[in-house]
Amino acid sequence: MSSFLLEDRQDGIVTLTMNAPEQRNALSEEHQMLEFVEVCERLKRDTSVTVVILTGAGSAFSAGGNLKHMRDKTGFSAGSPVQIRDAYRNGIQQIPLALYELDVPTIAAVNGPAIGAGMDLSCMCDVRIASDKASFASSFVKLGIVPADGGAWLLARTIGPAKALEMMLTGETIDAQQALAIQLVTKVVPHESLMEATHIMAEKIAANPPLTLRLSKRLLRESQHVSLATSLEIAAAYQALAHYTDDHREAVSAFLEKRKPHFQGI
Repeated sequence: MSSFLLEDRQDGIVTLTMNAPEQRNALSEEHQMLEFVEVCERLKRDTSVTVVILTGAGSAFSAGGNLKHMRDKTGFSAGSPVQIRDAYRNGIQQIPLALYELDVPTIAAVNGPAIGAGMDLSCMCDVRIASDKASFASSFVKLGIVPADGGAWLLARTIGPAKALEMMLTGETIDAQQALAIQLVTKVVPHESLMEATHIMAEKIAANPPLTLRLSKRLLRESQHVSLATSLEIAAAYQALAHYTDDHREAVSAFLEKRKPHFQGI
């Protein structure tokens, strides 16, 4: 079986490309879900990785679920309610868990339509940069279903509960500029410049100490669901770890000596 995720690496920047353009990179097969999980676990263990970019091959970022499977009651739509619930738990719901637990910063390069689960997938990344050909929709309600891939949780934390609920209840599609206006994406660039702009952002991130990048992302993640006091305790512990890294000493020395630092990830 061919790989769904193509992997390209330039130094510490890893680009993952969803490679099913003829299906508009729809998320419908169990092997796709397991591939996301396997890749995330591997990249998390690889301390030389500093940034991960996720994009789609062809004209779409991801068209979401497979409508034919819904019609024919196959794939995630097959079986009893209990079987469908378990199919989601053991399938597509593994993707947001895997990406959420990935300490490496992630950027979604949204090259085209990101619809339903495809939009939610972009929200699983830390930063979103959109091509001017991109579009977004939380379209589940149009199909009589709910966002069962973590979309409700993710979207509300990305653009706020009110705007998230509006998108979820109308199911309407918005273009890249509208996505920028509601801060669903941080930047819109000409389609032909998407990957260049994304790599520039990735390089800005990757120029910093790798361990500190991971600690900073984890600190933000944990701070989203704990009290201020608990967040401060976690920050103090992470800061103690950071202070004893070689990269911290190198960063301070380079700043004082007015030179470019050389980080080793230790």
